[in-house]
Amino acid sequence: MERTKIILSGLWVALMFTYLLGDVLRVYSGDVKPGELFGQSANQLMYLGIAIFMFIPILMIILNLLLGGNLLRWLNLVVTLLLFLINIIGVPSYKSWYDAFLIILSLGINALIFWQAYVGGFA
Repeated sequence: MERTKIILSGLWVALMFTYLLGDVLRVYSGDVKPGELFGQSANQLMYLGIAIFMFIPILMIILNLLLGGNLLRWLNLVVTLLLFLINIIGVPSYKSWYDAFLIILSLGINALIFWQAYVGGFA
């Protein structure tokens, strides 16, 4: 079980850094305008939503290190499936090559998390 928890934690770290890399590249490439999200003026609620979304992988790292058993397996399966679906829905909004590359990587990492949680030992 310890090996599975470490692998899952590492995969969640990789997913978090993939998301962050995309955000950093979007800023540096000029693909986003400061103070705007999705073509509209950003507000505190939108920023809070993004912060919560970006905290999900961090929370999963913490939970993978602290929890065990079937609860941990199901949390990994459900959360990674939800993130996978959210990313699939967002694919059309990514116009840059680097974004397409990173979204494909993040979907692959999500698939690895799902597989590891599904086959990993959580006894």
